Amino acid sequence: MTLIRGGRFLAVAAVVALGVGACSDGGRAKTDDTDTGGGGNAAGSSGFTIAFVTHETPGDTFWDKVKAGAEQAAKDEGVTLKYSNDPDASKQAVLIQNAVDSKVNGIATTLVTPAALQGSVKAATDAKIPVVGLNAGIDQYKQLGALMYFGSDDTVAGEASGERIAASGAKHPLCVIHQAGSVSLEARCAGLKNKVPGTENIQVNGADDAAVTSTLQAKLAQDTSIDYVMTLNSQVALDTLKAQEASASTAKVATFDLDTQVAQNVQDGKIEFSVDQQPYAQGYLAISSLYLYLKNGNDIGGGRPVLTGPSFVDKTNVATILPFTKNNTR
Repeated sequence: MTLIRGGRFLAVAAVVALGVGACSDGGRAKTDDTDTGGGGNAAGSSGFTIAFVTHETPGDTFWDKVKAGAEQAAKDEGVTLKYSNDPDASKQAVLIQNAVDSKVNGIATTLVTPAALQGSVKAATDAKIPVVGLNAGIDQYKQLGALMYFGSDDTVAGEASGERIAASGAKHPLCVIHQAGSVSLEARCAGLKNKVPGTENIQVNGADDAAVTSTLQAKLAQDTSIDYVMTLNSQVALDTLKAQEASASTAKVATFDLDTQVAQNVQDGKIEFSVDQQPYAQGYLAISSLYLYLKNGNDIGGGRPVLTGPSFVDKTNVATILPFTKNNTR
């Protein structure tokens, strides 16, 4: 299914066929570098090695799903996967350059800080290594030289969330940005504000849950006109529920991203809805698309972004989706 909105092609990926039902950005610094051998369900190795580089924050369960999808695609296609991550933009750029230097066959990477990654992505394309973007950088991936993109349109997702919040009668939502400088998070809040002009942004330190809770508790206690809180990842949503209770706020809570705890809170009526960008599908599609490009010259999406969201989870469908969250695929 495809549709055109505001001149942008919106392709809804057929993720159900891939065995599934973001973004989350954060700040705790650590780099992980692991190799996942190919083969798995495929009849032998394809001979391809693909580097998968993200801005994952350790401890953020969102990235467990992205990585799980990539690993499953690598097994299905017989690809050797080299995974590495760092939430620091300059260090992520180094990881991409390391992949170029190791002469991998392809690179899949998040593009949350396009300016910082521009040089290393160009190094890849200059070396004739195909690059696929995912999760962040939907408006920048082409100019950086990436061939394809898999993820959610954060402006569209923010506007769709705003429509739901406006329909509830809310006038003064609080949009919680947990990582400074993230183009994805800024776009989500901007989309929300497009539909609810009274939206107010607040910056918190996503690397410190206690600080997030205390900052939001103080804000909600001080300003009782706040009638909705929109968080941009699942952990901040859980922090917000604590702040809501401690401040005796009556503001409703919604969030981007989904995990088992968020899904359970949706079912229990504590969170109104979750905006799911289906991270497992992002990881799976990024690796499988590179495999198909390397093997067969395929261009998935025809040069336009392939969308994995927004997919909304609320009381009407959470009972179906909750079991998948426990399997780490949704």
